[in-house]
Amino acid sequence: MQTITIDWDHPTDPKPGRERDHVREHVREYVTTGGLDGHLWHGVPTLLLTTVGRTTGRTARTPLIYVEDAGRHIVLAADWGAPEHPAWYRNLAAHPEVRLQVGPAVFQATARTACPVERDVYWPAMTALWPLFDDYRTAAAPREIPLVILEPAPGRCA
Repeated sequence: MQTITIDWDHPTDPKPGRERDHVREHVREYVTTGGLDGHLWHGVPTLLLTTVGRTTGRTARTPLIYVEDAGRHIVLAADWGAPEHPAWYRNLAAHPEVRLQVGPAVFQATARTACPVERDVYWPAMTALWPLFDDYRTAAAPREIPLVILEPAPGRCA
């Protein structure tokens, strides 16, 4: 079996482009200030999720709104209501190991899609934080927006 070396310290950020420049700037601000600026975005908490590309093996970083519960971080693969799942979510099937930056804290975690019961519990918390998630759900239909639970890697206290 071949061992894959993952470069967690040099992920790519969102590509430049008029629609994505604000996202790219958010990531840049978050990283350069060690999470002091950028953790709160439009008044809601965000984290930086670094995933491993399912075909490239390269790491990429994405800012996401989150809810925290018992040391776990919950995010939605909403992609602004796009008809397909975002690339970061598709990468999780191949590589559920991820890196999170939550404010100044940086740590490894494991990602999994929530079961229906967990989805019922956390969806209202996500929409209470960011009501537009309900609009994204409508826009994405018939795609069901995955709710993802990010659990700290064993040995790491959240």
